[in-house]
Amino acid sequence: MAHRVGIIGLGTVGARFVEQFNLHPDFDLVAAWDADPETCLEHAQNVEIASSAGVVIDSVDVVYIAVPPLFHRAYVQECLSADTAIFCEKPLGIDLDESRTLVAAVEASGLPAGVNFVFSAAPSATELQAAIEARNLGDVLRGDIRFHFSKWPRAWHTKAQWLLLRDQGGWIREVLSHFLFVAGRVLGPLALRTSDVQYVDGPDGVLCEESATARFDATDTPVVMIGTSGGEGPDVTDFTVRGTEGSMRIWDWYNLHRTDGDAWTDVFAAERPSLAAAAFKAQLDQLHLMLNGEPNGLATFREAFNVQELVEAMLQHGAST
Repeated sequence: MAHRVGIIGLGTVGARFVEQFNLHPDFDLVAAWDADPETCLEHAQNVEIASSAGVVIDSVDVVYIAVPPLFHRAYVQECLSADTAIFCEKPLGIDLDESRTLVAAVEASGLPAGVNFVFSAAPSATELQAAIEARNLGDVLRGDIRFHFSKWPRAWHTKAQWLLLRDQGGWIREVLSHFLFVAGRVLGPLALRTSDVQYVDGPDGVLCEESATARFDATDTPVVMIGTSGGEGPDVTDFTVRGTEGSMRIWDWYNLHRTDGDAWTDVFAAERPSLAAAAFKAQLDQLHLMLNGEPNGLATFREAFNVQELVEAMLQHGAST
């Protein structure tokens, strides 16, 4: 029997999951709600629009919370009160103390609860992890994370302009968090060593970061990150794991490349749209397992909080002009 699912928040990511839930045989998307009436109208042909977030929570087995981070805590708490399972966007929030308390409440509830880090199930990440565990790369020497965004927010973020502001937005929270999650999964728990974050309007302004560097350690493995936004050129999202007998990289989210010498080769034969579809289906497959009480790879609230701690430490202690 399909799990009844509802969505709170129909912005960029929430809208994407309307399609994904409707395509997946193990889910029945029965209700959705957004604070913007016009946004609700845009999706009314693909999902029943509820009169409020509370109606969604009371109507389903699991709620996907896809609102901006400042509102995650309130809706998670409503789900806990209603004994409704939770699938939440990251980050859990912005305030670490509030998020720490939220994690404790979720864990104490015993309800099924997971966080939407795409690399918890995407084949690009699971195949990389399998290769590392099988020592196909030899001894792992380091991890490198590189980002560039010619424009931020990106074109498809037109309804998420909060991503431009540093109170809850920015590509460190929105994008780097995914890559810190997968680095921690495949290399071991990360610790922040150094960071430098630069803002176009200075450390006391309101706009999000324009460049950042950071060094993390995963046990004995260094992970170095560099990211920039602004300036023409193709966007770059690259996580490379370098070993003594080969290297692999997650490229453009869903592609996986390998090299044993001077050139990268594709691990997957499929094109990017097919790889993206496989990643979304794999994520919902894991959500299905979680709701059935079976072992699954979804990020827990505890794992998501660990990533949030790294991100906020980087932002708070690395700010410069």
